[in-house]
Parts: sequence; structure tokens; C-alpha cells
Amino acid sequence: MELPDFPWDRLEPYKKTAAAHPGGLVDLSVGTPVDPTPEVARKALAEASDAPGYPQTWGTPALRESVAGWLRRRLGVQADPDAVLPAIGTKELVAWLPLLLGVGPGDTVVFPELAYPTYDVGARIAGATGLASDGLLQLGPARPKLLWINSPANPTGKVLPPDHLRKVVSWARERGVTLVSDECYIELYWEGEQPVSVLHPDICGGSHEGLLAVHSLSKRSNLAGYRAGFVTGDPVLVRRLLELRKHAGMIMPAPVQAAMAATYDDDAHAAEQIERYRARRATLKTALEGHGFRVDHSEASLYLWSTRDEPCWETVSHLASLGVLVAPGEFYGPAGGRHVRVAITATDERIAEAVARLG
Repeated sequence: MELPDFPWDRLEPYKKTAAAHPGGLVDLSVGTPVDPTPEVARKALAEASDAPGYPQTWGTPALRESVAGWLRRRLGVQADPDAVLPAIGTKELVAWLPLLLGVGPGDTVVFPELAYPTYDVGARIAGATGLASDGLLQLGPARPKLLWINSPANPTGKVLPPDHLRKVVSWARERGVTLVSDECYIELYWEGEQPVSVLHPDICGGSHEGLLAVHSLSKRSNLAGYRAGFVTGDPVLVRRLLELRKHAGMIMPAPVQAAMAATYDDDAHAAEQIERYRARRATLKTALEGHGFRVDHSEASLYLWSTRDEPCWETVSHLASLGVLVAPGEFYGPAGGRHVRVAITATDERIAEAVARLG
């Protein structure tokens, strides 16, 4: 198995340049939450900290009911709690999912042309071939084993409209392709219509057969340090994942399960966090455009997909000279070679500092 070089290592020289700025580093390169973990999560974690026994791989009934309630309440998705499976953060789930679903040598895993790099890593771990493609027609007669979609998208913030989602579901079902939708940013939208889950009855016709959706508390609830996410959808596929994860010991710690249940039961903290991001995004987007950038897509998620119509590393270098670190678009595929990804996950003070430098 040959894995790609870890791309973030290439940013180190630019990080040093940016850190040398008199006002210090403004790091907008990684979408790491910086705001406090909600009290509801911290309280539940502490109360569940006496946990001498082994937790359940499947998650507690309270956790699965909480997740199912959130799916109904916020996304209009009718999920059976028995088809909810917690994951130790969604990155590990994305990386191991092809292998756990039986993908192997000779199989193809398709993911977007501009995409989270771990989709490709997951294909490589399984010994399969990864293929970046945005158009189903480009695949011709090929029948991939697994197809990833990501809406709202990382890095572009693009949202797939319902008509497109319905076509992808139909295409995958006609060919017996497992369709997995990464929906980790689904509550973080700023312009246009609310993103829709692939599991919404208007998209899937009320059946989750052949479909999986992946969700996370990292961005919505500042729980990246807890490693709390889940997968749901087709009960047959979820049951297969559960059995394999039992054997492999892929178990979310019991205190984190309790914190996850309490957090999905509470919408108030998420609404507050969304408004923090909304304000930061508006301020930073205006500053970037005033500095000569064009912001493409970015109607959702936690990034501004930005360009000065030049090679992305030139843009990275320019912003580093101002003490601002961003991610080069080519980290997410060759199609990103003239864009940078600018995260809005910095404190109000650091966002204000970036705005002042761009001005």
C-alpha cells in the first residue's frame, strides 16, 4: 500500500514566514474549532467519567435515540436508531470504510475532483483504485464499488441541489453501487437553500437501501477533541460495519458516548456557534474581496474558496508575508491549483487581525 505524502508538511516554511509577522500568526489553514466546548457536553462527559466497564461498539440506546432525534428534527430524516453507529471521529470512518465494506483490489472508489484527501487514502488502504470525478457520465460503463459525495463540500463549500442528489441516488441504485454521503457540514450554510441529506425521503424515496450518510460533532459543536461522529443509512450495511468494528475494537469511549447524546439533544449551543461563524465569514469574505480575491461557491461549510487567478502557492506565499496562513487548493486535487482554502475557524480577535492586514 502506497500512501501519499502528508500534504500539510509542505506548509511549514510558509507557517514560519507568517509566524514572524510582528502581529503574530493568523492560522486560517486548518478548520480546527477554537471556541469553547459546550457546557452540555462537558457536564455529560464528567458525569459519565466513572466508566470501569467496556462500552458498546453500537453505542448506548440513549446515544442512538439522540442521534435519530436530531436527524428527524434538523434534517427531516427518518432513521431507525438501530441503524445508527457511532465512530471515533469521522476521519477514521472515512479512511476505513471502503475496507470495512468489502472494497478491495480491482475495485474502484469514486470521489469528487476537489475533495477531502482521506477519501483517496481510504481507497488505497483497501487496495482499490481511487478515481476523482464530478460527472457520472465520465465514468462510462465503469461500475465503481463505492461512490462518495460531499455536500456541503470541503474545500469549496458547494452545496449539491436536490435534483442532482436524486440523480446520483438513482444512478447508484441502478448499478448496485454503494453511495456514501459526507454531510459533516450540513448545518453550516450561509447562502441559498438549506442543504439536504441524501437520506431525506424527497431524495431517496423513503428507502435507505444502498445509502450511507456520515456526520460529525467536530464542527457543529466544537467537539473535535472528543472524536465523536456517526454513520447511518442502510440497516444491512450498518449491521455489517457494526460486526466488523466489534471484532476490530473500534469503540467510542463511554464518557464520549454520553457527551455525544447530550450534545445532539441540544440545539441552542449549535445555533450560537453558527452565528459566530456567520459573522466571521461575512467579515473575512468582504476583506478578501477588497484585497482582490474572488470567492467561489462557499455558500456553506467553514471555508472561503478563494482565488487571485494565480498559482495557489503564489497566493499562499503572498498571504504568509502578511502573517496569514491558508491551505493551497492543490491539497484537494489538481483542479484546485489556482485557489486557496481560507478557514473561518479562528477567534474573533484573529479574524479581525487578518481583516486589518488584508485592508
